[in-house]
Amino acid sequence: MDKELGCDFVFGDKMADIKKMDYSLLTHKVTEVHNIPFKHGYYQKGVPQLIRKDYDTYLILGESRCISTWLLLLSAKLYPRKRVFLWSHGWLGKENGIKKFITKIFYGLCDGAFIYNNRSRKLMIEGGIPEDKLTTIYNSLDYDKQLPIRNSIQTSSLYQDHFGNSNKTLIFIGRLTPVKQLHLIIEAVASLKAKGEYYNVVFVGDGTERQALEQLVDDRGLKDAVWFYGACYDEKENAELIYNADLCVSPGNIGLTAMHVMMFGCPAITNDDFNHQMPEFEAITDGVTGAFFKAGDSASLANAIERWFSDHHSNREAIRQACYKEIDTKWNPHNQIKILKDFLK
Repeated sequence: MDKELGCDFVFGDKMADIKKMDYSLLTHKVTEVHNIPFKHGYYQKGVPQLIRKDYDTYLILGESRCISTWLLLLSAKLYPRKRVFLWSHGWLGKENGIKKFITKIFYGLCDGAFIYNNRSRKLMIEGGIPEDKLTTIYNSLDYDKQLPIRNSIQTSSLYQDHFGNSNKTLIFIGRLTPVKQLHLIIEAVASLKAKGEYYNVVFVGDGTERQALEQLVDDRGLKDAVWFYGACYDEKENAELIYNADLCVSPGNIGLTAMHVMMFGCPAITNDDFNHQMPEFEAITDGVTGAFFKAGDSASLANAIERWFSDHHSNREAIRQACYKEIDTKWNPHNQIKILKDFLK
């Protein structure tokens, strides 16, 4: 955006535990405003006044609980030549009547909105928001940093050396937190073992659930089959771990984990409760770049893992290529900037 759109930037000074970006990476003007939280939302001091600045186009986070965004949208109506666009998750499918009513008014005030996935866009169109106001923008990670790593990576004996076998390896990469429901992986692998089907599991990450997961691994007799690798911030190291795994399993909401693993050619399984999923689940095409299981059900997860390998036992490279194609065509910043430029013009 800094390079292609030549825009100035306005950032809130804090939002929960989200780390600030390094503003020095940007060449255009950066302004920081004070975020003022309250019970059901927040206000960004100085944002409504931006409408009086010498800009003709505004692109702002589309959160209806932000009062200053409402004021900016309303103020823009006094300036016919100014346009305000929103960027948001859109509707998930769990919104009640009141929330739908409020957000419909909210999106009615903007000139257009960028939505993370096609399902949310479809729900909003069905809810009465004009189709021509909405465009899907997807999401991305640091594609330009990851691509050279992907192009140079090779198959290794990493997991065979660690586990001492050639069983299929399941990977999870991310924070080990309750919302990820990682116990389901252990329960599923234990049930498969009882049927005589053996898998390795590697957890790349750390978090509050690690101790409980380690205890569950011991209880289920899987100590030799599970590797708690720990947190890793070296992308080359992560790439090797992902590339050499056979399947990513993310039982809770998958989020950007889908982008990360598919960038390095690993398919993903996650739950089918799309009303509570993160938008990135849409990168998974069932049977092509991954699969879905019934949310919260370890037996369903075990069946999905078993079915995946029975259906895809001999075409690992074809699966890698399908994952690459999904990321290379949609879920990358170059596609996102093209969508922005085409829509904003």
